[in-house]
Amino acid sequence: MLRGQSHFAGILGWPLEHTLSPPIHNAAFRRIGLDWIYLAFPVPPENLGAAVAGLRALGCTGANVTMPHKEAVVGLLDQVSGDAASVGAVNTIQLVGDALIGHNTDIDGFRNFLTDDAGLDVAGRAAVILGAGGAARAVVRALDDLGAARLTVAVRAVERGEALAALAGAASLEVVEWKDAEAAVESADVVVNATPLGMRGERLLEGARWHEGQCAVDLVYHPHVTPFLRQAGAQGAQTWGGLGMLIHQAAASFRIWTGQDPPLEAMSAAAVRQLATHSEGP
Repeated sequence: MLRGQSHFAGILGWPLEHTLSPPIHNAAFRRIGLDWIYLAFPVPPENLGAAVAGLRALGCTGANVTMPHKEAVVGLLDQVSGDAASVGAVNTIQLVGDALIGHNTDIDGFRNFLTDDAGLDVAGRAAVILGAGGAARAVVRALDDLGAARLTVAVRAVERGEALAALAGAASLEVVEWKDAEAAVESADVVVNATPLGMRGERLLEGARWHEGQCAVDLVYHPHVTPFLRQAGAQGAQTWGGLGMLIHQAAASFRIWTGQDPPLEAMSAAAVRQLATHSEGP
């Protein structure tokens, strides 16, 4: 129960039609017994600067940032952490005193999802990443950290993909045009959709040939099974939606804001319940 001395946090994005962050974090606050509340803040791009200034003015303890603001918000903050600076994207804001500090928990979120949930060992393997935005950058960093040998990034604008080369570290990274992504899938061990395509039923890589032993990961979590995952699974690939990464990155944000260990089970259960509600429809 809120007692009038509450901290508040929230998520900035546009639009915010199906965000699971409020139920995930509010469940975590309740489980730990914190007098906090987490809200959704739909913010169109032209209002992002005013919204970030409002976080400071109102004393918002923390905020998450989602599409399309992860890159644009960087220049509006007082400081950014090492991970956020390296990928040029922020998904978590922390208010310390009067300073807004940006973090990126997507890297840890994707890495922890792969190792803890999916149980995938990507060391020495090849991966294809679809997209070149903030989420894709985090995926590249995480895959390189885990020892992937070869990364292929498929993009619509090649110059955006080339900016990811510095993130690959020890892994070799190749940028290909979007039209060449289907051919790249066949020789990949892991394929990650790091774009929002699929949220509204869009189909990706319809001509791709999948096979057993591959893994398809879609960072989209609603719907739970996207057309991309359905096609890959029908041809024998292992498939994972975006819920695991969402929970792990949320857990890392929770730890930054509160300094406490996140209650992962409560957070996951809240997300599943909310997804079930969405699936039922009106």
